Amino acid sequence: MVKTFKQLGLSEGFIAVLEKLKIEIPTEIQEKAIPFVLKGNDVVASAATGSGKTLAYVSGILENMEPTGNSRVLVLVPTRELAEQVASEFRKFATKKFRVFSIYGGIKIDEHIKKIPGADIVVATPGRLLDLMNRQAFNLKKIEVLILDEFDRMLDMGFSHDVDSIVQKCPKKRQTMLFSATLTDDIEDLVELYTNDAEEINVKSHVDHSKLEQVYYDALQREKFSLFHHLIKKERAGKIMVFCSTRINTEFIAKSLEDLGIETKVIHGGLDQKQRTRTLKSFHNEGGILVCTDVAARGLDIKDITHVYNYDLPSKPEDYIHRIGRTARAGKEGKAITILTPRDHDMFERITELPNIKMQEMDLPVFERIASAGSPRLQKKQENEKTHTKKRGIQWASLDDPDLSNRFRKHTVERNYEEKREPSIKPKKKTRRAGVKVKASGRGKTDSKKKIVTHIAAKGSKVKRGRAGNRTGKVKKKRKGKGQANNKSKK
Repeated sequence: MVKTFKQLGLSEGFIAVLEKLKIEIPTEIQEKAIPFVLKGNDVVASAATGSGKTLAYVSGILENMEPTGNSRVLVLVPTRELAEQVASEFRKFATKKFRVFSIYGGIKIDEHIKKIPGADIVVATPGRLLDLMNRQAFNLKKIEVLILDEFDRMLDMGFSHDVDSIVQKCPKKRQTMLFSATLTDDIEDLVELYTNDAEEINVKSHVDHSKLEQVYYDALQREKFSLFHHLIKKERAGKIMVFCSTRINTEFIAKSLEDLGIETKVIHGGLDQKQRTRTLKSFHNEGGILVCTDVAARGLDIKDITHVYNYDLPSKPEDYIHRIGRTARAGKEGKAITILTPRDHDMFERITELPNIKMQEMDLPVFERIASAGSPRLQKKQENEKTHTKKRGIQWASLDDPDLSNRFRKHTVERNYEEKREPSIKPKKKTRRAGVKVKASGRGKTDSKKKIVTHIAAKGSKVKRGRAGNRTGKVKKKRKGKGQANNKSKK
């Protein structure tokens, strides 16, 4: 029988706040954890994102504490978004005037140094908190409660050393709570080190697998985006999350959908905090399509997701569970759609071995082939080349081949443009080595002057015949190196 919040030991004032927010029945993690949190016991809980674990520890802390102006509660989280979300939960449920402050990278550290004094509750990412500690701007001497939220995620992101440094500097006499989606052997070793006689809680997945439909399509790489576009148009309803493996892919998918008239939102680790916060707020309020990396797979409370697309498979099988855990919550139906290509089959087999993963293969529908502008990596490379060319002081153009690549442009020498335009004037014979560079205006400087160049045959005994645009003539057989002729030739 599910207990009420009153039976769990929360006060009438706190319950009134919950009722205003239409929270009436505790979740499994809340029912099991709140009594231990109120007693001041150490807690180690295995609970997935969306299970209600944040309220489980927030309620107990707010009920047991009084605002004093001293930092007595520290919550460590892996990402900026989760830091803002947890801080927001403390402010939302507080019945007293607690000062809550969130700390994370992407913001000038001087702002944190100014505002952190007097905070009762600090929610922080490990890296930025250590920066403040090294600057003597924050100390842990008065910490009474330490929470490690999404602990396995922090370890995956490489924060193990930072977390250990912070924990070791906290007072030994404290209440410690650790929440993790999984409890591996490595984590259990750290649990024994960080906690004291902790109460262990294991919670089932918050996802209702009876209401979650999992399907997959097996397609060729060149058909992938066309199939995805067809499914988006066919299945589109409510809020949709599309997971990609890299930042480049998220930008590529979002731009391609925008070009086809489908509005999207993007979130990945390369965006600054203001952009990420604005995007999440817009997605919460307006819905639509959110194209994201696994930064949005865990820690964020995003409700009413109807569809989850795995455009790319995750790098770890367990991350698939976190992705699909975004939908089919609170008794609502959801659908997880995965698009496979031949390169994904090994990871797909590992995913299907996980518990509660039952995916049904779907026949490929008839869909329109969309002309692709190229792979996202190729597009990124082309953009980088354009940027790099702009940074160089001179714009190069070859009279022999205007589309000559950068690789061969540097094997050219300057010719007088007037001499080339007027054949009657014979240019002086050039005897310089073909690899000699023309003096540029300087790295990083801008120069609108356009150099017109042509290729000059170099002296030597061996004839080199290359493709159009490459230098021809007799060249000396030399080793490769900067400014030297290349002995490799095409026959």
